[in-house]
Amino acid sequence: MTVHSDDSAQSDQPVAHAVDVVVVGYGPVGQLLAVLLAEKGHEVAVVERWPSAYPLPRAVAFDGEAARILADAGVSDCFARIGESSRDYTVTNLAGDVLLRHDADDTYRNGWPDSTSMYQPGLEAALTERGAGLPGLRLFRDHEAVLLEQEGDHVTVEAVEAATGRRRRFTAGWVLGCDGANSFVRASVKPQFTDYGLNHEWLVCDVVLHEERSFEHNNLQLADPARPRVAVSAGPGHRRWEFMRMPQDDPGTFNSAEKAWELLELFDVHPGNASLDRFTSYTFQARLADRWRSGRVLIAGDAAHLMPPFAGQGMCSGLRDAANLAWKLDLVLRGVAGDGLLDTYALERGPHVKKSITMSVNLGKVICMTDTGAAADRDTVMLASRKRGMGAHRPQTVLERLKDGVVFRDTDGGPVGQAGHLTPQGRVAGARGTGRFDEVVGTGFVLLTAQNPAADTEGVLDDDHRTFLRELGARTVRVLPAGTPAGALGADNVVDVDQVYLPYLAEQSATVALVRPDFYLFGAVEHLSGLPALVESLRQQTAAAVVTG
Repeated sequence: MTVHSDDSAQSDQPVAHAVDVVVVGYGPVGQLLAVLLAEKGHEVAVVERWPSAYPLPRAVAFDGEAARILADAGVSDCFARIGESSRDYTVTNLAGDVLLRHDADDTYRNGWPDSTSMYQPGLEAALTERGAGLPGLRLFRDHEAVLLEQEGDHVTVEAVEAATGRRRRFTAGWVLGCDGANSFVRASVKPQFTDYGLNHEWLVCDVVLHEERSFEHNNLQLADPARPRVAVSAGPGHRRWEFMRMPQDDPGTFNSAEKAWELLELFDVHPGNASLDRFTSYTFQARLADRWRSGRVLIAGDAAHLMPPFAGQGMCSGLRDAANLAWKLDLVLRGVAGDGLLDTYALERGPHVKKSITMSVNLGKVICMTDTGAAADRDTVMLASRKRGMGAHRPQTVLERLKDGVVFRDTDGGPVGQAGHLTPQGRVAGARGTGRFDEVVGTGFVLLTAQNPAADTEGVLDDDHRTFLRELGARTVRVLPAGTPAGALGADNVVDVDQVYLPYLAEQSATVALVRPDFYLFGAVEHLSGLPALVESLRQQTAAAVVTG
């Protein structure tokens, strides 16, 4: 990292730093973006207004796709320590009748559990430790961004250190705003917001129990019209209870320890058997920005979208933002792609986030219903639905196909086959041992094939296409059937231990598939003769004309 002047506090001039990227905000989304970029060799400065990490949880779960993304950032070793299977997501009425239930699959599509209940401070500590080990990442805590200016090929950010009043000036190619719902960076983007409604105030209580307790429902949403409430795991040794503010509650005393203990008594939780780590009231929102980029400034996470907690997708959506943006910005920084590629970031992420917000709002409408007559009708309909067997099916998923953006398209402009869908992950055996595909093969662009990569895929590509794939850092991997002897493995071969990849290719009638670094399928072709068109399509899309508006 280049520092253009020393850190002397005596100078009246701001301390100057020149970096590739400035990340403003160091919650999970900012941490992940900084790590993903720094591990690619880019110089990243992080400006964080708080002097230390927030010591208490906010989010309490991440899903399988988010787990895969976090594993790519090198922090999966912490999962067993800070997380546990979410086990179930259950909505009941006051009588205990189950209106909706989803049992989490611990070995689902992403190679990680469908849902992991986690202690957020532990996850953030792991991300902080990972970032501290990357030489290109420098963290400036206790610094508040106070100025942001774009000019030509760079952005200037000035930040003030609260403890000393010292000013720092950062010059960077790009600025990423991960600074939350009250984002400073967002003012530079100037988005309009769509508000999806459902604004209710809730009291959140984070609790450590002093006695062993078993819970029939590990994650319970209690749809009681007299007091909607929530009781969920917040990771090993931690639980969270949430209570909706009702008309009879005094707004002036609702956010108090006395009120928290009063409401916790509904679950037989009291000072004699528990400690109250945190209580806070908040009004959740459902809002989506229509613009995530302005020139060299982009926003992610809560700076771009907010949603109620009922689908558990707030933090997960931000982590998906980071995964999508990181690989695109990496290509731009390395000169492999034009910066018009970054316009596909919001194009791809916006519809996915909209779906997550809509799901969260719809679940909230079920749980937050306070009219007793309407709640009785709701119970009748949902119980009848479960009786007919509809409750036995998997619930609506937050997964959303990429219909726009960087995907392989037909002549009509639509995605070809399964292009734009999230790819699966299973265990494979390779030169680096047996484990999840991402761990054994590595991440980034992957050409997945059932053919001999050296003899076949290389043979149909010209020098320009091979050079382009090398610039991308793409790996070509041949998948062999389960049971193939280890002696048959070469450096580019893996055995399909869980029988995931060969069936995946077969269901698409595909010989080769090209997977993006965020694990979404760019496209697949039936015959090797179609591989040049597949690679050329990606080359043209990543070489998008420079757009700085």
